[in-house]
Amino acid sequence: MKKIKTEDAVGLTLCHDITEVRDGFKGRAFKRGQVIRREDIPHLLDLGKKHIYIWEENAGEIHEEDAALRLAALAPMDNAEYTGPSEGKMTLTAKEDGLFRVNRSLLDAINEIGEITIVTLPDHYPVKKGMKLAGERIIPLVCQESEIIEAERLTAQADRPLMELLPYQKDVPVGIIVTGSEVYSGRIQDKFEPVVREKVAAFGANVLGCIFCDDYLDMLDSAIERWRARGAKLIVMTGGMSVDPDDLTVTAIRRSGAEVVTQGVPAQPGNMFTVAYLDDITILGVPGAAIHAKTTMLDVVLPQVFTGLRFTREELRRLGAGGLCQGCGECRYPNCTFGRY
Repeated sequence: MKKIKTEDAVGLTLCHDITEVRDGFKGRAFKRGQVIRREDIPHLLDLGKKHIYIWEENAGEIHEEDAALRLAALAPMDNAEYTGPSEGKMTLTAKEDGLFRVNRSLLDAINEIGEITIVTLPDHYPVKKGMKLAGERIIPLVCQESEIIEAERLTAQADRPLMELLPYQKDVPVGIIVTGSEVYSGRIQDKFEPVVREKVAAFGANVLGCIFCDDYLDMLDSAIERWRARGAKLIVMTGGMSVDPDDLTVTAIRRSGAEVVTQGVPAQPGNMFTVAYLDDITILGVPGAAIHAKTTMLDVVLPQVFTGLRFTREELRRLGAGGLCQGCGECRYPNCTFGRY
């Protein structure tokens, strides 16, 4: 770049955007490639620009806007769109609801390269259409093109994409099982079924119904088999989730032949949450906290369940740092620390 005194820049071409900040406004006042006019000089001086930078071609260097476009190309997506470059930055926005995934190790490696910065939402983040997912740019106006080439090399060799927006599967058949003699006998009113129906409805699920069971293993066995025969792909169970001898839900899950990934997670509320898989069916054992707490582990796991991805034990163990809900007066989940893994 060549540095020119602003008063001497009439007729010359800007090599970068110039940003203006005033009265709550932040935006582009002058665009890269714009030819400076004499009437622009007072405005530039008001912005504190005593000098203007003019682009001079140098071998091996790349401009911030060209670099941003190359960085955006590292993670092409059909269900998200890039805008820009603006002020040297490309912005990625969701075109549909889904679960945002980021390859954290690859992201860290790219951000270690010289002047590159790529910022994203957290991994496993549930997003709505129109939400910003990521921004890509370099810090200075120019950097060595070799840095961009290195980012492209790392991405090409990675075992999974840098970023993905996984859409939710629609019309997933869901069966609900509520266990407990107090509910089965009608002594108390069940409050679990409405909670589950509301939460899975947000993903467009097809609720097949709810089966109420007494505290008998044979009834639980029969209920699981009934939803399996009806084609359920998600079975949500509650009641009998603790480690007391008469709490039978997890025992019934194991008797069905399901693989129990975890019985209990490092998260509160929802410590006794259970995740299991019976062939292609996901089985969730949900503790009673889901009835009275606005947000629990059920809210954390459902987005991934409805993308069709399976949990690993390692993923669920990572909930410990961030697994404590603050119980805010007004719940803002997922815009908080709870459930990051």
